[in-house]
Order: sequence, then structure tokens, then C-alpha cells
Amino acid sequence: MEQRLGTVTSAVTAQVRTAEAVPPTPLPAELRYEVSDPYAVVLTLGPSTDWAVTWVFARTLLAEGLRRPTGAGDVAVVPGHRHHRHRHRPRSVRVVLRNGAGTALVGLAARDVAAFLRRAFALVPAGAEGDHVDLDGVITALMGGNI
Repeated sequence: MEQRLGTVTSAVTAQVRTAEAVPPTPLPAELRYEVSDPYAVVLTLGPSTDWAVTWVFARTLLAEGLRRPTGAGDVAVVPGHRHHRHRHRPRSVRVVLRNGAGTALVGLAARDVAAFLRRAFALVPAGAEGDHVDLDGVITALMGGNI
């Protein structure tokens, strides 16, 4: 997997379920973090050569979801089942994605998410996100490209 300067990516396998009675379907997925959008992570589901679904949500939401249920609205993150010998560490993380078409439950291995987040927070520590926001670029985009 190619890494660009200022970007952290992690290829993972997601267990996706769209209905309670249906067993989860394994899908290739990618977690991505870019310094240019320091508050967000990107979760892409599906093969990159065919169709893919992309969701963007707060990096802190994913980090908090390793420890406790968090989020409301379109995205929520919940720790999955805990291993009996390591009650403080979940084995999985569940990302609940909602839109007008329905709800999907995306299961990710907690160790993969934790490793991804360690690299993302090493790139931009918590609380330092504002140092990486291009305010001029944001204002230009809001003004339709005209300043």
C-alpha cells in the first residue's frame, strides 16, 4: 500500500451487516487519515477497482468508540465483544452507518483500528488539529473559489 507524506492508510477487512437476520459479509476496507483534513477519518468499504462506499467522520469518534459507545445521527461507534481475559480491550469495533436507505453495521478488528489511530495521532497529536487547518483554503472554498 502506498503511503503519501501527511497520510496514514490501513487496509482492513470489514464485516458488514445490513440486516439483523443476515450474516455479515466480509469486504475489503480502508481507513485513511490526512493532515489536510486533521479532524476526520475516511472509511472506504468495497474493492477500490469496482464500487466503493466512503464515509467521513470525526477521528475522535473512532478513538472514543474503542472504549465506549459514542456518536449519534449518521455515525456511531461501539466497542464490540470483549475477550474474557482482557475485559478492558474489545476484540472489535462496530461502526454504525445510517442514511436514508437504511443502516449498516461495520465490524472492524479493534487491534487494526488501534494501530491505525496510533499512527494518525503520531502524525497529528490530539489537540493539535487546528495547527493543520488551512483557513485561507476553507474561506476560499466557502466563497466559491473567490476571495
